[in-house]
Amino acid sequence: MRFVRILFSALLLCLCVRVFAGPPFLTDDPEAIGFRHWEFYLFSSLDRGPDATSVQGPAVELNFGTSANTFVHLVVPVAWNDPKNGTAISGLGDAELGFKYRFVHSEAHGFEMGLFPMAELPTGSASRGLGNGRTWFRIPLWVQKTWGAWTTYGGGGYAVNHAPGQRDYAFGGWLVQKDIGERLALGAEVFAQGADTVDGRGFALVNWGGYVNFSPHFSLLFSAGRTFRGEHHDVAYLGLYWTWGPGK
Repeated sequence: MRFVRILFSALLLCLCVRVFAGPPFLTDDPEAIGFRHWEFYLFSSLDRGPDATSVQGPAVELNFGTSANTFVHLVVPVAWNDPKNGTAISGLGDAELGFKYRFVHSEAHGFEMGLFPMAELPTGSASRGLGNGRTWFRIPLWVQKTWGAWTTYGGGGYAVNHAPGQRDYAFGGWLVQKDIGERLALGAEVFAQGADTVDGRGFALVNWGGYVNFSPHFSLLFSAGRTFRGEHHDVAYLGLYWTWGPGK
C-alpha cells in the first residue's frame, strides 16, 4: 500500500504533460520509430485486481528500428505479486518479445495502419505467481488518424494462451489526444478485454495519462485508470523515456 500511495502521489504531481502513443496506455498505435532509431523505457506498472495486486517494476523496454516501418521490441520486468490471502513475493517476470510493422502510412491524409504481434516468454516463475508458465501470444491491429492538433488511434486483436488456468481472449481499445503547445497534450482511452482466466471475467476501463517532454530525447510518462464494467481493476503506469538515433 505504501508503494501504491507513492505511485499515485507522483501521478498527481505530473499534470502538465504531453500524451505518448502506446506507453503509458493500454491501447497502442501503428507508428514506427525510424530506421536505426532507439527507444528505451524505465517504468513501473500496477494492476490491482479482485484477488491480488500485481506490479511490474522496475522494468525496461527497448525498441530498435530495423527499417523505416518496422521495429523490434523487448520488455524485461521485475514482477511483484501481493495476493489478498497470501504473502507478497517478487522476482523476474515474464519477458515480452515482438515487432511492429506499419504497412500503411499516408502523410497526406494523416492515416497509418500496422500490426504489432508479441510473444510473452515464460521467464518468470509460474508456481510463485510471477509468470504464466508457457509462452503465449498477442496479435493486434492498430490504426491512427491525425488532423491538426488532434490524434486518435485504436484497434484490437486476439490473445492465445494455453497455460493451465488461462484462456484465449479478444481485446481492443480507442484513444483520443490533443496537443496543447509543443510540450503539453492530454488524452484518454477506453479499453476492454475478455476473460483471460478460466474463472475470471472480462472488463472495460477508462484510462487517462500523458507525459512531460523535458527535451526532444527525454520524457516522463504516466497514466491511471479503473474499470467501469466487469471484473474490477485499478491500473497505473509511471515511466521515464529516452530516444536517440541518426538524422531527424
